Amino acid sequence: MKIDQASIIQLPKMLDQRGNLSFFEGNKHIPFDIRRTYWIYDVPGGEMRGGHSYSKNEEFIVALSGSFDIVLDDGNEKKTFSLNRSYYGIYIPNGIWRHMENFSTNSLAFIAASTDYNESDYVRDYSKYLSNIDAKS
Repeated sequence: MKIDQASIIQLPKMLDQRGNLSFFEGNKHIPFDIRRTYWIYDVPGGEMRGGHSYSKNEEFIVALSGSFDIVLDDGNEKKTFSLNRSYYGIYIPNGIWRHMENFSTNSLAFIAASTDYNESDYVRDYSKYLSNIDAKS
């Protein structure tokens, strides 16, 4: 998988003087069916989350509140995406190493996933991840 297959996706924005609304739907705004959602919050200063890739799972990540960075790595290139608005997010295909860092106070990361939770889908060892990439080349 190449890092350029990850992309920022603008979400619909319904502007209203009473407050704004954004949303997304699977296979419409994001390129997969949603099987699972979860959120990350109360991350202590200086901590990182993630540090893995998936064999099958795809994700869409939105900063519902605050800000944080997503660092992607395909074994050849690294790229950092800053998320800080609730009307766009990042699509991350499977096979790309990722971690999240630089969480602001009270940040809230919302993640939509294409698969049910399955521990065996995770690649948590970076050297194994690189070996898997070399084996596919």
